[in-house]
Amino acid sequence: MEDVSTRFHVRFKYNVDTVGKRLPYADYRVRPYSIEETLTNICKYFDFNWWKQSDNLYKIKPYEYPRRHTDDGSKMLAYLNTLYSDKVQFENRKDSVRKEVRQLLGIDAYKDSLVHKKPILGKVRKYDGYTVQNICLETLPGEHVFGSIYTPAKKGKHALIICPDGHFNGGRYRKDEQQRLATLARMGAICVDFDLYGWGQSEQEYGKDSHHTDRAHVIQALNAEVLLDYMWNNRKDVDKKRIGVNGGSGGGTHTVLMTVLDDRITAAAPTVNLASHFDGGCPCESGKPIQTAGGGTCNPELLAFFAPKPLLVVSDGGDWTASVPELEFPYLQRVYGFYGAQNKVENVHLPQERHDYGVNKRNANYEFFIKVFGLDRKMWDESKVTIVKPEVLQSVLK
Repeated sequence: MEDVSTRFHVRFKYNVDTVGKRLPYADYRVRPYSIEETLTNICKYFDFNWWKQSDNLYKIKPYEYPRRHTDDGSKMLAYLNTLYSDKVQFENRKDSVRKEVRQLLGIDAYKDSLVHKKPILGKVRKYDGYTVQNICLETLPGEHVFGSIYTPAKKGKHALIICPDGHFNGGRYRKDEQQRLATLARMGAICVDFDLYGWGQSEQEYGKDSHHTDRAHVIQALNAEVLLDYMWNNRKDVDKKRIGVNGGSGGGTHTVLMTVLDDRITAAAPTVNLASHFDGGCPCESGKPIQTAGGGTCNPELLAFFAPKPLLVVSDGGDWTASVPELEFPYLQRVYGFYGAQNKVENVHLPQERHDYGVNKRNANYEFFIKVFGLDRKMWDESKVTIVKPEVLQSVLK
């Protein structure tokens, strides 16, 4: 590696132990015309991978099953594009892949064991233009999902948005999460969020290590479905024709998954998440082998199955979504074109921003749901949101 560094005028950082490792036929693995082909030839022998950090800096890391290079994503989408050239061919693949995803996830085995009890509902807290009520539902015997329901103060039928959470610091209790859900509620949408498996109150039941298991992948999807079922069946103020799903980062991964699992969803907005070369870096997003469905798929194809319903993809220049405008979005536009619905899919790309749920990402979500659900733009004012401490948003088990 020292010779490679000298030859190509690059530096290396290591997230692997290279002490004592010997590479047979090392000189023959060098490609004088390409540092990256050279690194591929070296790394694959040890099940390592390389990642470019800057023009002259590369990081050597262990192999990660859900993470690939952008070129791999490009090749995958090119391959998928050969499988269908019209709506009929796409629909045939859609039906079979969705069924296989469901089977590989294994969610139906859990659904067969669901506990059907009344939820524990907290006191309704009134704020400026919205209310918040905590909810705790027993899902499986002795297991619970903990969340909060943000509701418009105004009476009537409202859109419903299920909001899976991501891995941002603070979980669903953080400031930007409260700002987003409360603002959407002020504008006329009921929003429901819930703890990640093994995070927040869920950590008290399962322990912190439980989150990094493939069971988290299933239970988080199950919890979203359980909460949607509860709201669908018990809340008379829910407009069943306006059901959305919206989450960022890992919550964006589950936003994509929810569009595959549930036909009731009518609009979706995965944020700082979508890539053809990344399935989600946590087992709660990619622990089950759903990307092997149909002989091989990826999140953009799973999301394309949502066509022709309204879809927003928010991306930025500082994470794996940097490729969206040139790679994933054109693919989605092609599929939406099969339905004559290219105007139903949009991408807001923020090239100067990084991986977060900052104000510009939230604003893109607000604009989208105002348009597709007819929310009240006049109530768009994050300064009216009351930020509360985490314990206020937690349920008390009885």
